[in-house]
Amino acid sequence: MNTLKFLTFTASVAAFLSAGKISDIRCSNKTHDREVVKGNIAAEPQFTVSKDNKIQVALLLDTSNSMDGLIDQAKSRLWNIVNTLTTLKYNGQAPQIEIALYEYGNDGLKDENYIRQVTALTQDLDLVSEKLFALRTNGGNEYCGAVIREASTNLNWDGNEKSMKLIYIAGNEPFDQGKINYRDVIAKAKAKNIYTNTIFCGSRDEGIQTFWQNGASLGDGKFFNIDSDRKVIDIATPYDVKISQFNSQLNDTYISYGSRGSEMKSKQTTQDSNAEMQSASIAVERTVSKSKKNAYKNDHWDLVDKAEKDKSYISSIREEELPSELKGKSKEEINKIVSQKSAERDKIQKEIEILAKQRQSFIDSELKKRGNAEGDDLGKAIEKSILEIGLKNGYSL
Repeated sequence: MNTLKFLTFTASVAAFLSAGKISDIRCSNKTHDREVVKGNIAAEPQFTVSKDNKIQVALLLDTSNSMDGLIDQAKSRLWNIVNTLTTLKYNGQAPQIEIALYEYGNDGLKDENYIRQVTALTQDLDLVSEKLFALRTNGGNEYCGAVIREASTNLNWDGNEKSMKLIYIAGNEPFDQGKINYRDVIAKAKAKNIYTNTIFCGSRDEGIQTFWQNGASLGDGKFFNIDSDRKVIDIATPYDVKISQFNSQLNDTYISYGSRGSEMKSKQTTQDSNAEMQSASIAVERTVSKSKKNAYKNDHWDLVDKAEKDKSYISSIREEELPSELKGKSKEEINKIVSQKSAERDKIQKEIEILAKQRQSFIDSELKKRGNAEGDDLGKAIEKSILEIGLKNGYSL
């Protein structure tokens, strides 16, 4: 990044931090500007998805008795976090997104340190959502050093130096509890270019006194404090209904295959319902995430995504792997149907991108009117740090 671009982008970051919204930033490169035509904002430029570069995020959530509010915030902010991650580009390419989930501090866990890997690093975001909604709190001992060690050593972190690797740990007990020294663990994670970010559920002073700030400092990450009992504030927009309508159309472009294809397609609908159960706005955030090719991938059960990843796959697919609507059809007929569904999906995703940009502009305007009074929560803490660390690692918007 040359000096002029760096200064321009740094100024944008400062504006973002003061406003509290990622979409207030504008890229200084005019080829990335949005086109405004007859009052409508054009879709984002179509970026190539990188084959090598990844952004990997491990969420380490305290599920002890007092953390019901934290888990509720995580459910509400999952798709906002995904959408923030998808705004980042590296050398004009969109990195692949992977998310892992751990719980710790729960007496119901059999592990001696009360730790459980809920999901490994995965692009299956429906799985992450499913497991997140299944979390339950219970009294326990919170050993931050132990769970950071578990995540930093046992996850499949990418070896590409251009990939960005982030740990976010959230909780409300002293950071230095347990037999595992958090300083040693975080130092080893840092040596692997894994950033450790800490989110203390309580006052800032207490978070500093109980070593949460120190953990972030040692891990080259960010320290935040939040009110975990704060309810996420939603802002309804004129674009929400149309985006929701597109979600149903988007789901119709998925063609299940394989022994678990039907089950996975049903899971997609279930996670739509889970998001909607949180609020209509969160359901819209999920739909926006589903329009991002570098984030929402389902080649393990969707024939459209699979054919895009492996163009020769349909020629070798077995009859028993096909859904009922494709059984008995020739490979040429299947290819034609998959191509049609792929084209439909591309069109719908572009429409969602346009509406999502308009929606975010509306939300930004409303927040400015309110003086950005929505407050800090888990999602907003992660959102802010993603941009700062991304800039540090050569990413741009």
